[in-house]
Amino acid sequence: MTPWTFWLLPALMWAAAVPAAQAQAGAADCVALADASERLACYDRLHGRVATLPPAPVPAAAAAPASAPAETPVSASDGDSVRSHLGWRWDLDGQQATLFAPRAYRPVYLLPATWADRVNQRPGSPSPEHSVPADLGLRSAEVKYQLSLKAKLGDQLFGTPLSLWGGYTQSSRWQVYNGALSRPFRETNYEPELMMVWPLQAEVLGWQVRMASLSLNHQSNGRSLPLSRSWNRVIATLAAERDDWMLELRPWLRLRESAGSDDNADITDYMGRGELRLTHFRERHAFALQLRHSLRGGSASRGSVELDWVFPLAGALHGYLQVFSGYGESLIDYNFRQTKVGLGITIAGWR
Repeated sequence: MTPWTFWLLPALMWAAAVPAAQAQAGAADCVALADASERLACYDRLHGRVATLPPAPVPAAAAAPASAPAETPVSASDGDSVRSHLGWRWDLDGQQATLFAPRAYRPVYLLPATWADRVNQRPGSPSPEHSVPADLGLRSAEVKYQLSLKAKLGDQLFGTPLSLWGGYTQSSRWQVYNGALSRPFRETNYEPELMMVWPLQAEVLGWQVRMASLSLNHQSNGRSLPLSRSWNRVIATLAAERDDWMLELRPWLRLRESAGSDDNADITDYMGRGELRLTHFRERHAFALQLRHSLRGGSASRGSVELDWVFPLAGALHGYLQVFSGYGESLIDYNFRQTKVGLGITIAGWR
């Protein structure tokens, strides 16, 4: 202990003890008062509080007008403050997400009714032994569902605003209406992902650029030959928002595999080399447009478009309409063009 600390500590203890003793003596005087209002005023003076009159009661009719909505609409605006959907999703202010606590990532939904205009009865790939020789007997109607979670794994990495996230998405197509084939699962895609997220604050053409990210992504269907499909990507993301609109640009680079182990060497010529997603929130509704493209011209110009509409049902339960047209509705169909419509419910991940 240094000499100045030796004298400072007793001085601080004395400075704290004097007001405490004075407060104890004053409290005894207050206790001696018989009238409750005088006793309360004594305590207020003792603690330096200014007496204020209690607020007048609000009439019940004024407190809850008959025209007031039962629920607050989910939109980008809450009262006089503007909610950032990207900030909420990715904890860009570093105040919402608990480390390792799972939360919704992509939409979590169940579509009991989906219908496709074309069915891929003989899935194939240019890779050897990756083509089905005979029709599979599949039906155009099936069930589709998706589960998707993410969690923050690290915060303020290397003394920067950078955060580390882990994500997992699983989507399945189930031939539940196909009794002739014992109702099999036609295709399930597994997609683990590791993401580095950097918060941003920049304005471009009226849009607020809120984040950039870089992720390592794997997607596969876990099947054996001839139905095995998989690929690995490095995905960059730049996301911005403006009022009730959100824009996400996601170009990616496929990590090449050796010729002997590549299930689908031409997958980027069909499922694309990038994605653009535009989302609009209107009260408790959400509308989304997703575009993918091969970024090639002529006969190699391929891609897909997806339209989503989320609408309120009850509480957190929302209806979900999904329309997809193009290549790559699933990995097994990466080089098969079709239009598919699905209707069902969603509970999380869309806002």
